[in-house]
Amino acid sequence: MLLQSDIIQVKNLVKRYNGKTAVDGISFCIPQGSCFGILGPNGAGKTTTVEIMEDILEPDAGDILYKGSVRKKNFNQEIGIQFQQTELLSFLTVQEILKTFSAFYHTHLPVAEVIDLCMLNDIKNNLNNKISGGQRQRLLLGLALLNDPELVFLDEPSTGLDPQARQNVWQIIREMKQKGKTIVLTTHYMEEAQILCDIIAIMDRGHIIEQGSPVQLIEKHCQGEDCPQNLESVFLKLTGKHLRE
Repeated sequence: MLLQSDIIQVKNLVKRYNGKTAVDGISFCIPQGSCFGILGPNGAGKTTTVEIMEDILEPDAGDILYKGSVRKKNFNQEIGIQFQQTELLSFLTVQEILKTFSAFYHTHLPVAEVIDLCMLNDIKNNLNNKISGGQRQRLLLGLALLNDPELVFLDEPSTGLDPQARQNVWQIIREMKQKGKTIVLTTHYMEEAQILCDIIAIMDRGHIIEQGSPVQLIEKHCQGEDCPQNLESVFLKLTGKHLRE
């Protein structure tokens, strides 16, 4: 992949809760136009890290630079966020939800364009609480893309979906990458990260314990016949196989 300027720089980030350190001085950069995956077991600090990057949480220490500068007040107008859970007004159709959310932005894509991109035409007149899990995930992706953001945060976008619905979501993410958008992806599906991500940071106990492309990580950590050549093997080797609560 052709390296470009970094759209996000995370420098010495620290976050504590009740005297416990959730994120412990991590630093990394995200090249513009890449898909950057943040992986880790439960409690690793990845959600806290992403919420600080999204400007939802304040860090206790460290800096987040966006396009080389401290984030401005209009930062939330320039990014897209697809939350894992979002409460929507049940009496509105899919199309009406998109139109309603588009009013929150100074500029936005035509709703019809978002409907096409996220494959929502067949259900645009359905009430949003009467659609399937896969359709809902495509709607949440559409909400994240309404303002045509350069930087998009996707929080476990295919959790709970059947294989067909997951493939549909992956196709939308691939099209986002083709349009040059930068994607920050969190997921517990190692196959998803291996297929979609250009760079992966693996977190555990508040630290980044490894970083690189899927190919680099597999080549480095999966040597020998007893180690399957995939990202899940890398993840388990680095974080252990014991159950995390």
